[in-house]
Amino acid sequence: MAELIQRDGTWDFDGERLRLVPGTGRGVHPLRAGLGEIAVPLEAIAGISLEPGRRRARLRLRLREGADPLDHACSGRLADDATPYALAVEPGRTGAAEYLVDEVRTALVLESVPVDEAVDRWLLPGPSVPRVVSGGDGKVTFDGHTLRIEWGWACEESKKSAGTRMLPLRDVAAVEWSRARWESGWFRIRPVGPVVEVKPSHDPNCVTLWGLSERRETAEVALLAAAVTARLPHPRAGKDAGDGTSAGADGAAPVPLTKPPATPGSRARDGEVGGGTGHDPDAVLRRLRELGELRSSGVLTEEEFTRAKRALLDRL
Repeated sequence: MAELIQRDGTWDFDGERLRLVPGTGRGVHPLRAGLGEIAVPLEAIAGISLEPGRRRARLRLRLREGADPLDHACSGRLADDATPYALAVEPGRTGAAEYLVDEVRTALVLESVPVDEAVDRWLLPGPSVPRVVSGGDGKVTFDGHTLRIEWGWACEESKKSAGTRMLPLRDVAAVEWSRARWESGWFRIRPVGPVVEVKPSHDPNCVTLWGLSERRETAEVALLAAAVTARLPHPRAGKDAGDGTSAGADGAAPVPLTKPPATPGSRARDGEVGGGTGHDPDAVLRRLRELGELRSSGVLTEEEFTRAKRALLDRL
């Protein structure tokens, strides 16, 4: 076994799994603390390296594309102190770190792990549930089956008129989030069906974020996004199998696939529609009601509403 114990955490490798344990000090990022211990199977690893630094070296783990719902949900947004896949190495401990790197790399070669190939199922479980994120204009709660959005007093009228949102996972295509920078960040649920671009402050499926405590907020939102992502069909599932189903990360029964969310360059702009299929009649009716509420509150023009409605009905 190869083991490296540091103030920020401990990494040990037994030939089959790399165990990542966060430290317990006050300086440990709340995201790493919230995730707790992670056991990364060898087949999920794409590579490992020891990066030199001015004061401290850093161990960095790379995962295969599609292996981890947290990695997928965060898309490189996490700083080194927040990600569980980087570990600061104290001076004098680089020898132990190099040994750990060699052991993992040797195992990858011996086991012929296809490190350059994406996977079509989650190889790591998502964070535990329930999860809650309180934002500037509302609160999102996820119990493992349903996303619930409750609005606060500071929300826009378009959100108040929509009322409390209840979105079961079968009606969810994806979740997205943006960290607060020069303006408020947000957490958005993308329902199955046509995509209509609406400002976060007016979107009834989106909660704006405070941006007051960057570390805590990043942890809460990243954990929520990963928990939802882990329980949605894998974005690559069924591409080769052709059966149109995907088993969840916890081994649950197969779930019908939905199309992956549109990429930023392909999403509809200024009221254009595109994206999901909307074959579920109940989901279509819910989406139609949502579009009607956006039109009534003035967020969508009559022309934009008509175009979106037509596109939704065409997909039935």
